[in-house]
Amino acid sequence: MLTLGVIADTHIPDRARELPPKALTTFEEAEVTAILHAGDISVPKVLTRLEDIAPVYAVRGNRDFLGFRDLPRHRRLTFEGVSIGLTHGHGTWGEYIQEKVKYLLFGPTKFSYFEEIALRIFPDTQVVILGHNHAPTNHWQEEQLVFNPGSATCPNEYFPDLPPSVGLLRINGENVGGEIVFI
Repeated sequence: MLTLGVIADTHIPDRARELPPKALTTFEEAEVTAILHAGDISVPKVLTRLEDIAPVYAVRGNRDFLGFRDLPRHRRLTFEGVSIGLTHGHGTWGEYIQEKVKYLLFGPTKFSYFEEIALRIFPDTQVVILGHNHAPTNHWQEEQLVFNPGSATCPNEYFPDLPPSVGLLRINGENVGGEIVFI
């Protein structure tokens, strides 16, 4: 069995000073083969720290500006024959701005909106990983596993009792499953 660590929305240092130690020990104890970061990293030192544990594959989020030009917005990966689509989930800049205006005028967007964007980007992968809304998600949408690890530093503001979280993706042959780990 192969285990991947999944993390998103770390927002270092604007929402937390550093990665939570429990996030790091979760990945170390699980002996992850690689770590997938679904964006909103904010500073490159986050990736450097994660690389101390395992190779890191990351994508740019809507808050990743300086030092992240080389990161793609979307990434296709394959581990043990399982195809994975990795994206932050905010869509194009036009979609992002449009969603922000709707948010300001009418309140929060349904979480499914961001999942729909990610599924549109990766219609044919077995797993779709996204971040952006800071809400942990682990469910099957027809033949695709939709997985959002939540935020390792600042959970979704509409669920005040929700603790920070990361994810583990386990691949065993063609079988794949996700686990949200609250830290």
